[in-house]
Amino acid sequence: MAKVEGPKRPLKEKIVQIYEAFIQGEDPSLHNTNFWDEFFLLRPNLYFLDNQFEMMTYEEVSALKETINNLFYQCVRILKDGNQIRSMNALQTLCALVHGVYGKTHVDYGFDVINLLIGFSSAEHLMQVTLIEQLSHILSHEYPPSLKCLVLKFLLILVTATENVSQNTLLEYLMMNSAFEAIIQLLNDTNSRQYHGYDAVLLLTILVNYRKHEAANPYIVKLSIIDNEMSLNGFGQVVSQSLSDFNRKFCEEELEPHYNFFSSLTTFIENMFVSEERESDKPSIRANNAVLLALYEVVHLNRNFLITLTHCQVDASGSSASPSPSELIDVKHSSVAIVENELPPSNLLVTFLEFSSIIMLNTKDESNVNTCKLCFIILTCITEDQYANSIIHDVNLVYNVQLHRMPMRHRKVVHNRSNSYQPLACPMLDLMVEFILSHMTKSLPFELYHLCLGVIHRILCYQKRGRVRLHYQWKELWTALITLIKFLMTQETLLAKNCNIFHLSIQIMNTLNLFITFGDTFLPAPSCYDELYYEIIRMNLVFDNLYSLTLRYTTCDGEWKEFAAKLMNSLVNVRAIINHFTPKIDSVLADNGLSALTEDQVLEVVRSNYDTLTLKLYDNLDQYEKYTEKPIETGFFTPLVRSVIAEYRISLNFKSLEIQKILKEFSTMN
Repeated sequence: MAKVEGPKRPLKEKIVQIYEAFIQGEDPSLHNTNFWDEFFLLRPNLYFLDNQFEMMTYEEVSALKETINNLFYQCVRILKDGNQIRSMNALQTLCALVHGVYGKTHVDYGFDVINLLIGFSSAEHLMQVTLIEQLSHILSHEYPPSLKCLVLKFLLILVTATENVSQNTLLEYLMMNSAFEAIIQLLNDTNSRQYHGYDAVLLLTILVNYRKHEAANPYIVKLSIIDNEMSLNGFGQVVSQSLSDFNRKFCEEELEPHYNFFSSLTTFIENMFVSEERESDKPSIRANNAVLLALYEVVHLNRNFLITLTHCQVDASGSSASPSPSELIDVKHSSVAIVENELPPSNLLVTFLEFSSIIMLNTKDESNVNTCKLCFIILTCITEDQYANSIIHDVNLVYNVQLHRMPMRHRKVVHNRSNSYQPLACPMLDLMVEFILSHMTKSLPFELYHLCLGVIHRILCYQKRGRVRLHYQWKELWTALITLIKFLMTQETLLAKNCNIFHLSIQIMNTLNLFITFGDTFLPAPSCYDELYYEIIRMNLVFDNLYSLTLRYTTCDGEWKEFAAKLMNSLVNVRAIINHFTPKIDSVLADNGLSALTEDQVLEVVRSNYDTLTLKLYDNLDQYEKYTEKPIETGFFTPLVRSVIAEYRISLNFKSLEIQKILKEFSTMN
């Protein structure tokens, strides 16, 4: 009988055989002077390497220290020989080494990792002088997009190796030999930005947050002083494109014919924000979390960027030439995947305001609340800047901004607003008014309201100081503010247990007092002043109830007594207006035998009795506490940066052969 043979075992790749030899403590390079040149011509098997690191214990990895050090050294050395195939294979190997070693070092991400990965004796020279210098050279000179992409991927793997970026001591070498210029240069022209823009912006954002408040960080310094228009415009376009994609997807979902608005909104928000996102949605979420943080950093640090923020988003290079869509890789692997010049004339702030209006639609989820808070902090930074305010109030710079509104029982949602072109301060105020009116719930987002009212106050302070008369429907703002006071009174018993409703009420009253006391310096017409007084008189019961509340809290000891006293003091002018005009109105009613007056009749009474009204002049109504990240918001940004890093680490799955996919997609361009 013929012998029955069993199934043949699949042949191992040559690269896998070499890896196994390394893992077993052997050195295949001995007695072979050409070994490393030949080794780096073989395509790395990242799937196998990642699996091997996962299966090994920390002790087993530590036992391979000399082998890992040698492999790291050879990867760095080969980057300098100029051969692009070897360089790309060396970079992939470096990615696997960094990812694998950090994955086994869960306690000390400092000297232990440096010694295990590189070796103390050669770490400084190898990292600072050789590796970072060579990577910067590749990024800033004429090399294939695929090679630059791998350089960025390696750097991103390095900076996201630890959940807390400030614990990653290896990044000290990137601080000592800054790669800022090489990274920012990738944003200067359309092609480079489309291939590498997202990765470059993400990398800079994370590097800016390395030991941000603990030590000197050259990336913070350089981002704060850069004034290169092409680089700043490129940075803005990466952010703008990502937010525009988000806005476009929302609008497409919203307008699908087989959904009504409610189901569309629910489906979209669930798909974009819930923790168990569909795989296709994850890139969009990751991109928006990261670029929103990037936008905050550049707005907060760089005053020159404010020009970009409100400038039409056109190709900074002046060229309309762009790669065809088939030549672009997917956004989740690189950057912008839609030709920028296809977008209608707009600017980053217009896009950002629409994005913020969408985020505001669902603040029940904590992650959405954090995103909304970041949007409001960005608006706070913008409205604190004198130059930014001058631009958003410029009547010669007008835009049509689509703001999305939450469906509520007492109003219909308008999907397509008329083409109303206004200075950007108007839609910014509209956004704040919309938030006030649409988030009055028993679980009041107190911090968001505080930031929202702060943005309004900063805009008004600029107008008062500069005597800027913005043509805006101020009545909508006054109504929203008074409605919020009414809500706080209605829910006082519940809300006072969880938040300082007096602080919020003081903010509202300071804003109203700014109108009452200094409205003549910035309201567009005397009739606006009349309408303000009319609203106060019409809603007198709300203010009476507010005064009664303060009286109750100031006459007994409690944690809110001091705030209640301040609120009572802020009510002096409103009560003076009510007490002054109410008898005049009653007198007109009695003289004419009427049961009620029309709005025009009340306004006539107001106009006729200004002279005898006495008001209190409050100090510092146009003053506010300047925004500072430390120490107030460090507790907010630290976990936010960690979440951005965590999202990137989740996306970096060697088992999906992501790096090889990138190479395959780029191969047709080289």
